[in-house]
Amino acid sequence: MSAKAISEQTGKEFLYKHINTSAAVQNRFRYATVTAETDWDRLTQEHQWLLTQRLVVKPDQLIKRRGKLGLVGINLDLQGVKDWVKSHLMKDTTVSRKKERHILLVLSRSHEEEFYVCIYAVREGDIVLFHHEGGVEVGDVDAKAQKLTVAVNEKISEEQVKEQLLSYVPEDKKGVLASFIVGLFNLYEDLYFTYLEINPLVVTTDGVYVLDMAAKIDATADFICKSKWGDVEFPPPFGREAYPEEAYIADLDAKSGASLKLTLLNPQGRIWTMVAGGGASVVYSDTICDLGGVDELANYGEYSGAPSEQQTYDYAKTILSLMTREKHPQGKVLIIGGSIANFTNVAATFKGIVRAIKDNQEPLKEHEVKIFVRRGGPNYQEGLRVMGEVGKTTGIPIHVFGTETHMTAIVGMAMGHRPIPNLPPMAAHTANFLLNASNNTVTPANTRTASFSEPKTPNDVSPAKKSKAGLPAAKATTLFSKHTKAIVWGMQTRAVQGMLDFDYVCSREEPSVAAMVYPFTGDHKQKFYWGHKEILLPVYKNMADAMKKHPQVDVMISFASLRSAFDSTVEAMQYPQIHTIAIIAEGIPEAHTRKMIKMADEKGVTIIGPATVGGIKPGCFKIGNTGGMLDNILASKLYRPGSVAYVSRSGGMSNELNNIISRTTDGVYEGVAIGGDRYPGSTFMDHVLRYQDTPGIKMIVVLGEIGGTDEYKICQGIKEGRITKPVVCWCIGTCATMFASEVRCVGAGRSHQNFYLVVLLISDRTVYDELVANGTIVPAQEVPPPTVPMDYSWARELGLIRKPASFMTSICDERGQELIYAGMAITEVFKEEMGIGGVLGLLWFQRRLPRYACQFIEMCLMVTADHGPAVSGAHNTIVCARAGKDLISSLTSGLLTIGDRFGGALDAAAKQFSKAFDSGMLPMDFVNKMKKDGKLIMGIGHRVKSINNPDMRVQILKDFVKQHFPSTQLLDYALDVEKITTSKKPNLILNVDGFIGVSFVDLLRTCGGFTRDEADEFVEIGALNGIFVLGRSMGFIGHYLDQKRLKQGLYRHPWDDISYVLPEHMSM
Repeated sequence: MSAKAISEQTGKEFLYKHINTSAAVQNRFRYATVTAETDWDRLTQEHQWLLTQRLVVKPDQLIKRRGKLGLVGINLDLQGVKDWVKSHLMKDTTVSRKKERHILLVLSRSHEEEFYVCIYAVREGDIVLFHHEGGVEVGDVDAKAQKLTVAVNEKISEEQVKEQLLSYVPEDKKGVLASFIVGLFNLYEDLYFTYLEINPLVVTTDGVYVLDMAAKIDATADFICKSKWGDVEFPPPFGREAYPEEAYIADLDAKSGASLKLTLLNPQGRIWTMVAGGGASVVYSDTICDLGGVDELANYGEYSGAPSEQQTYDYAKTILSLMTREKHPQGKVLIIGGSIANFTNVAATFKGIVRAIKDNQEPLKEHEVKIFVRRGGPNYQEGLRVMGEVGKTTGIPIHVFGTETHMTAIVGMAMGHRPIPNLPPMAAHTANFLLNASNNTVTPANTRTASFSEPKTPNDVSPAKKSKAGLPAAKATTLFSKHTKAIVWGMQTRAVQGMLDFDYVCSREEPSVAAMVYPFTGDHKQKFYWGHKEILLPVYKNMADAMKKHPQVDVMISFASLRSAFDSTVEAMQYPQIHTIAIIAEGIPEAHTRKMIKMADEKGVTIIGPATVGGIKPGCFKIGNTGGMLDNILASKLYRPGSVAYVSRSGGMSNELNNIISRTTDGVYEGVAIGGDRYPGSTFMDHVLRYQDTPGIKMIVVLGEIGGTDEYKICQGIKEGRITKPVVCWCIGTCATMFASEVRCVGAGRSHQNFYLVVLLISDRTVYDELVANGTIVPAQEVPPPTVPMDYSWARELGLIRKPASFMTSICDERGQELIYAGMAITEVFKEEMGIGGVLGLLWFQRRLPRYACQFIEMCLMVTADHGPAVSGAHNTIVCARAGKDLISSLTSGLLTIGDRFGGALDAAAKQFSKAFDSGMLPMDFVNKMKKDGKLIMGIGHRVKSINNPDMRVQILKDFVKQHFPSTQLLDYALDVEKITTSKKPNLILNVDGFIGVSFVDLLRTCGGFTRDEADEFVEIGALNGIFVLGRSMGFIGHYLDQKRLKQGLYRHPWDDISYVLPEHMSM
């Protein structure tokens, strides 16, 4: 639910800062907050007006009717406020079965005549209520107040306000009030309020005083209003403590693309839940309360939207930690439930839960926790198998059930109301559903009918009815057929492939997706599969091109983000060919949704969503991920139409309905999930009336929710005879009446509180059997669908196939929640302060090297970083940079010069010296042999440095190595060779390349991390030259940047530095 209550202090700050009115708004920012830790002396220093003003004191905790409840102190001096605070602060107060401790707000106050004003949102617009007698005794304002209805996209004027709201207000105050109310309404719209009440509102000769305020804002509008709102803190509902674990999960949710919600109801409770899906979480809570567990229900919440393994682990460990803090004499139960997932890989999400159970197995056993699991969806069999295995290995009682068990049956088992059955082993994996039992590879199209219960014409489309002039366009009764063509907005290739696979098993002649629109890439073709065959679908950068080239399209499926969904939907409605739009995104501001609804009504467009998985018409068309993967589509017989149509809010529960209806009737004719927002684009009644007017539908199922009046409209339609077909309705959310505080039911468009009486009908086979008995439904013979090949990636994930990998890696893994270097998490790398040397050790050598080794590597990088512009590598880099080339090109030109003659002597030196030393050759014999063979000794010699002009780089490294290395046998051997070579010529010293090469061999052989063979292998494969390449790259980049900064032009070598030696002229 996007509308969230804010504190009175926050609401008044918004008003004082942003209201634009000619009325003088008084007592701006004249408030102070008091807590149990408040220092009164310091408070009065910061707010000196407290010493001189008459004051009002009250709790700022979302408590309604504080005045009537005696929770407001009026017209007090500071001492009176202190006395009032002392008698109330941190004291439990019962308010309508709810208890809370108070945080007090202290305000200055001026008081004369009191008024009441309230603005709140409804589907059609906004309602402004005004009553000339405000204050504590205002009473039933809905019945007494004057009302002004402001339609969507309309504004109000001062004249309207005076005429319709202020008829009982004294003339001298009408102008001020009218200006203030108009300004208040504009503020309400600009800052995306959904509810704004001021009572009392006082008008004096000085201006307007806002004394008491209650407000809610649309939290989903944060991306629009962030600059005006700032960082808004939403206080917990009155009657419930705010727990740090709730804040932790809320933070995880904010950082994730998935949905993670947690509300603690009773931390001492015995019954804990971990439910997948918003609608399912409500159903499980209902069932627990229905079975008498309301006082033992510890938490409410859900996880959904394909969270990662790490996110699921963090969520699960939080719940397991909470439930194992206090023991219960009867032990505890954990219900891990959910409906049938549409696209979430159940086995993947269960990995995180399994890991959390293993990490907490001892506390779970100590607290005698029993776990009950029920889940369905992609790869659920593997998930349940793994969950069952962890129960056996840990000794924790874990009972697992799949789609063969009703989703709430495990609640009765967990609470001891029904026995725990011994179920036969389940199918090994999802793929069992994809095998055609009849071995038919193709189902002839002429054996398939448009309806499972009775034949229909191939094209049973009813276009939008023509409306009379001046009236809104009528909407189509039939939204989808076997010939429906859609455009998908967004690069959702997985969802599109799912739609094409559905089309194929339904024996459609052509794919239902005509094209895709994605503004962030150029026009191109995207590859998909049509059965066994590869096909290409066009992807357009703008919608205009897509509509122009595909005039047959009448449906748009929008996967646009919450930020762009409004604009893309409005654009789509400009094209008369579009009759239906499905909006998948969650979190679209309610004001935007209401504007889209109004435009859709005017143009005769049906909107499904926002915040929906979509809808499905078996045998014809499905929206995006609706119905889940092929295993569920085949298991629920969604490839051919049945006789039952349903409408639901919840996407996850709609898949559960597919399962239930297919098991108890001849199947689904059509199903729509209208979405979980407060204002869905189309309502229950819209779709029920469509179903009533569709001949193939014989029975209607509605999965409703407590709160609101949508279900009453259906009842009224039945009462008036507009709806004559059998209707089975199940209203979820009945648990809300039993909670001691308001609970935001996740995924639901309403807060389940303050609702009307709803009749709950129990769904079973009775209605369907009667329809079959009287001949209304005539079940047809089943016709097997054609087989669809399984995608390679999914088959591999299920473990059905194996294939040699094209690449192998053993140093880095980026697939998880955290980057891994050679088995070490990146957070640990920083925590251990490993530095560049440590990272290089992990990535190059797959070892965590000793500290001195890491320091030596970093020193090598430092001393090899640069050696001036004259060396060949730097020279090439400079010339390339001055030719106008980019950084990468210039760097590459420099690196290409590295070899045995320049910088690449580390490996060669290490190999030559190691071979001589290991063979037992004396240094003099080694020098003589190399001279005899006519070979240079790699790592010996320097153009500038000599025994008399030593290279300080070598000296720095030598001092460190001698001090820290456990052994330097090869270095000592090389230094003995240097004594022989420098005796012949002073510049034949052991240069920096040779020193690093031989020292690295000593390091690899003696640090304790490598075997002799491993150390020699690293030298052989060229690892040591990488030190010079990495270090010198820093210098080359420096030269590139230096030339660019100095703005040096194209380099041309001077003639006088070139010796032109041409052959003499030859005359015949």
